[in-house]
Amino acid sequence: MLYAFDLLEHDGDDLCELPLIERKHRLAQLLGTTKRQTIQFVEHLTEDDPNVFKHVCRMGLEGIVSKRVDSPYRSGPSKTWLKSKNPASEAVRREREEDWR
Repeated sequence: MLYAFDLLEHDGDDLCELPLIERKHRLAQLLGTTKRQTIQFVEHLTEDDPNVFKHVCRMGLEGIVSKRVDSPYRSGPSKTWLKSKNPASEAVRREREEDWR
């Protein structure tokens, strides 16, 4: 299952300079409302609720990425997004154990 939460390019058009909220809107339109077995659109949450992260951790997911809805896409670390990692997730454990040199 692919969880799609952002759209950076479509039909050869670079969408990175558009605000996140616009990119998500275009992604939702592209995927439509039909339930697919392989691609699932990820809605965004706007409320600040610490229980969401606790639930993500209980599910064993890697974590949460928080982004400003008005920000363009930038690769790498940024002041407009924050990744909160679940230290118990398999992906985060593997990342700690890998030799990245």
